Amino acid sequence: MLTLTPSWAAPKKAKTTEVEVPELLLEGGRKLTFERSLSTDRDVRPKPKFFTKVFDFVVGQPDLHFLVRPYGVAEDSRGRIIITDPGAQGVHIFDPVQQKYKFIQRKEKSKDAMLAPQCVAVDDKDNIYVSDSEAGKIFVFNADGKYQRALGSIKGGEGFFKRPTGIAIDSPQQRIYITDTLRDQIFVLDMNGDVLQTIGKNGEGQGEFNYPTELRLDGKDLLVVDAMNFRVQAIDRAGQYQFGIGKIGDGTGAMFRPKGVAVDSEGHIYVVEGSHDMVQVFDREGRLLYYFGQQGTGFGDFRLPTGLFIDHNDRVFVVDSYNRRVQVFQYFGLKQAKGGVQ
Repeated sequence: MLTLTPSWAAPKKAKTTEVEVPELLLEGGRKLTFERSLSTDRDVRPKPKFFTKVFDFVVGQPDLHFLVRPYGVAEDSRGRIIITDPGAQGVHIFDPVQQKYKFIQRKEKSKDAMLAPQCVAVDDKDNIYVSDSEAGKIFVFNADGKYQRALGSIKGGEGFFKRPTGIAIDSPQQRIYITDTLRDQIFVLDMNGDVLQTIGKNGEGQGEFNYPTELRLDGKDLLVVDAMNFRVQAIDRAGQYQFGIGKIGDGTGAMFRPKGVAVDSEGHIYVVEGSHDMVQVFDREGRLLYYFGQQGTGFGDFRLPTGLFIDHNDRVFVVDSYNRRVQVFQYFGLKQAKGGVQ
């Protein structure tokens, strides 16, 4: 079992101007460290040169793009961080490698307007899939952010889904998984958007849902945030129950407002607890391993966190919605703690 030693603490006041970076030390040499925060396009763009500063002083500063009410997050194979923002009615693409930024939206379109982008996933070609809880559709953009099509768009302009939220892409099997939160079901689509199967129904039993939201593929399992049953369920691709974690409560280890879910390289399951401004980490038997976060605005603090994503290097992206940012952490597992992150 991993133990918490210690929780995030507020940075101590120091005489120097350096800001202390939170670090969570865990059992066996594991640790979690704060890496960076993303809130505006300035966070990835190169620092302006002297003549650029002079030009900006003369003609005025360029418009700054910033997160308004971010919700979902994913990373593609290029290392670009993709963030949905229903407050801005669009999707932010931060590219730290190329030091670029792009914002995509469709709110002014007469057909298939994107109104409230919710969750996001990418396929093996870095196409971007965005669920829209208000439009009732899934919007697809290519790797350059160019609009391709809308899945679930029917005659009259409305969407097929009542409230699509979570989305996961299985590229090898050519399948798209979508939670329809108001129907208490998971829809399985092919890559053309045709419905192949529905999974689940309203209820409290195994494989039943009450307000399912986020989804995450983990090997053969599909992790489902079963929000109003206050748990995360794991089902196989056919919809058969595998295991579950969580119970209702307002204490550590319980779930009251579960949001995003993700899995690290050691198989630990991370769940955002929105009401307590923290991320809890469990093993597959449902035992709490550790947690991080508290209410606040400093590094490692959260206010109404929502989306969650962990990449293949165990970087942990947490959407800190009310603080209008995405915080990035680095988890060092047993192998990484000994040899470093690749």
